[in-house]
Amino acid sequence: MKIDGKTVKEVAHLARLEFEPEEEAQMIVSMNRMIGFVEKLSELNTDSIEPLVYMTDETNHLREDVVQPPLTQKEVLRNSPKHDSDYFKVPKVVEKK
Repeated sequence: MKIDGKTVKEVAHLARLEFEPEEEAQMIVSMNRMIGFVEKLSELNTDSIEPLVYMTDETNHLREDVVQPPLTQKEVLRNSPKHDSDYFKVPKVVEKK
């Protein structure tokens, strides 16, 4: 697989990213290197290797849940960067076509 400018633009659009022309050229090189590395991995013979579910044998050590009184609406809104009386204000992320 070869990454070209069109592919970079499509991926950037899906990720909501914008690149300057020189950055786009760098992304083409970088993404082609990544694809090349993954293609190299497919050359390895992994027939005798057991599949992994996790990369390590580590397990999560979780704490016990402790019931605490909930925050009030006022306390929650106080921690919000933008709010309007009773609601959070967030930037528009979906546009109508």
